[in-house]
Amino acid sequence: MLRLDGVSKIYRVGAFGGRELRAVSGVSFDVNPGEVVSLIGESGSGKSTLGRMVLRLTPASEGTITFDGTDVSAIRSRKAYYRQVQGVFQDPFSCYNPVFKADRVFAMIKQEYFPEMGRAEWRDRVESSLDGVRLDPGQVLGKYPHQLSGGQLQRMLIARALMLDIRLLVADEIISMLDASTRIDVLNLLGDLRARGLGILFVTHDLSLGNYVSDRTVVLRRGRIAEMGPTDRVFGNPLHPYTRTLLDSVPRLHTKWADEEPAAGQTPCPFHDRAPDTPVRSDLAEAEKEHYVACAGSGACPAAKETA
Repeated sequence: MLRLDGVSKIYRVGAFGGRELRAVSGVSFDVNPGEVVSLIGESGSGKSTLGRMVLRLTPASEGTITFDGTDVSAIRSRKAYYRQVQGVFQDPFSCYNPVFKADRVFAMIKQEYFPEMGRAEWRDRVESSLDGVRLDPGQVLGKYPHQLSGGQLQRMLIARALMLDIRLLVADEIISMLDASTRIDVLNLLGDLRARGLGILFVTHDLSLGNYVSDRTVVLRRGRIAEMGPTDRVFGNPLHPYTRTLLDSVPRLHTKWADEEPAAGQTPCPFHDRAPDTPVRSDLAEAEKEHYVACAGSGACPAAKETA
């Protein structure tokens, strides 16, 4: 369905744009129907930039992004593309105008995509969409944003996206501002949507959430893929030092700082230690079936130092 092939994003920075900043460099992965793919990494790793490129909010500098085999940059009608691909972002409050009632986000969809639909039919469609995200229409319709919780506002945005019968949802940090009890509701909602065949690109810096919801995980470091594969393999057998560092940084509920063991010593780089006939995908080596890892880099990889 969605495929990224060698995608890069380069910004011109400095005085008169004299220098280049590579926010994303040579990223390749795909998202299939009924699959959740998590983009995981620290702030500044390129996660949101990739999401914005998929949503055509910013163009790719290099590489291609295709949807059903069609280059998204060549799709002339943005409206046709957004009927199938929608995004929901981190801060639900910023998506609403505080002087208008919250359900105005649905009115904007009607004006753009369903101008000829009758009022009664439209209200039934809105209420059905809200039921699909576990919201009571009577409790949220006609309310101002400040009268609703962050979880309610976020689910209304998801309901708005679903009114277009979309096939791909870009979920960019959609639960980072929600409390713990509301987070699980939104995550379970995403699980239900996946079961209905919706593909989801789940952008997060929270590893526990990515592990909970995703089928495959892409770990980004400085705009490049450090590790990629089925979530259980990436989390169960992390091979890149950066992935191990991220996992070691996750707080454990029943562990105190004072009880933590010191980090293990550096292990050889699996990129260089692969068997000679192991396939290489771009700058990623297949360390095990469908589990790809990048070189650890000259600062951490003994093999890289030897070949430098």
